[in-house]
Amino acid sequence: MTLPRRNLLRLAVSTAALLAAPRIARAQAYPARPVRFIVPLAAGGGLDFVARLTGDYLSRSFGRQIIVENKVGAGGLIGIEAAAKSSPDGYTVLITTDAVASTPHIVTFNVDYIRTLAPVSQLVRSPQTISVHPALGGSTIAELIDLAKQRPGIGYATSGAGTNQNFLGEWFAQAAGIKLDHIPYRGAGQAINDLIAGHVPMAVLGPATVIPHHRAGTIRIIAQSSQVRSPSLPDVPTIEEAGVKGVVLETWLAAFAPEGTPAGIISRLSAEMHKAMLDESVKEKLAPTAYDPVGSNAEQLAALVRDDTAKYKRLARELNITLN
Repeated sequence: MTLPRRNLLRLAVSTAALLAAPRIARAQAYPARPVRFIVPLAAGGGLDFVARLTGDYLSRSFGRQIIVENKVGAGGLIGIEAAAKSSPDGYTVLITTDAVASTPHIVTFNVDYIRTLAPVSQLVRSPQTISVHPALGGSTIAELIDLAKQRPGIGYATSGAGTNQNFLGEWFAQAAGIKLDHIPYRGAGQAINDLIAGHVPMAVLGPATVIPHHRAGTIRIIAQSSQVRSPSLPDVPTIEEAGVKGVVLETWLAAFAPEGTPAGIISRLSAEMHKAMLDESVKEKLAPTAYDPVGSNAEQLAALVRDDTAKYKRLARELNITLN
């Protein structure tokens, strides 16, 4: 028997709805048990703080526990790989840094994180800062550039080789036409201590590390690397405002899920994380850390990852930054 065209259309729509119903139901029922946040860096740092702050909000919102697991090693690669290889059911979420965009271009490893991770939400962003010891004598970017031209090879500290601080220091030097010497430390704590003591004249570090000492007058922040001034540093010019055009590099922390996680679950996670970043109590707790809340959707994070992946690939090649 041949069905009329109208009946065929109704049958097709009904069939599609029946096929979609289990997926919709799963997304609506999610989460039915605790969700694990994998943090690939040690407890007590900025990434861990943001992950736990977000997890606390989602625990209340979902009515399910968010368990934060610090899975450290190999500069974060072990935790990232563990998350990427987890079951794509929405019960494992990676909270990580923009290292997923930069690291593939400076070290060789077996997992293509861009293809094995599904973007969920950008949580926060932050500039890097250029800071100097008062004894150096340069209180502005222009003065620092003049000093570096007179004294090539001024040393700048970072929290490690291959970090975005390392990228920024080399990029700034290239764009300004000066020679700086990179002094990598094993963490920001050691770097800031030596900057305060004057053992190094200059540093490129995250704002949370340097702001207290800038306010105390023991060091001076002379520029920040974001497109516009961070609310945490309203009186500090951007590198572009200071006259070195094109040098913009922000740190960001974001959530990803294993590739293949249902779209409905990703949308739910993204929406709740967006709400978390708009929450006044969350904003209040973030303020001292110099992380500015974002709370993007998955598509916006995907665009950011694409743009920064291309940027870091270009910079790694042009600046000859590698860990291999």
